Amino acid sequence: MEGRRSSTAYDEFKTHLRGASTVLRSKTPDLVQQELWGLLLAHFAIRQLMAQAAWRQALDPDRLSFMHAVRVIKRKLPQAAAVPP
Repeated sequence: MEGRRSSTAYDEFKTHLRGASTVLRSKTPDLVQQELWGLLLAHFAIRQLMAQAAWRQALDPDRLSFMHAVRVIKRKLPQAAAVPP
């Protein structure tokens, strides 16, 4: 089970979140590391939102689609950015 979870997370991170053909743009090792941490943080945030949504509906979080969550977040992000602090 744990092997499946790690390979699923890797696939989500590499293929769906970052994009299979996307190359890291940073030119120095420190900035590459920062870019990777940012992607990992984004993956964690999406998975956390999915876990909360699943909990509210009494569902198993693994039953939710990562790509659907990414599409919903991309669609809603401009609206969230328009809210004043």
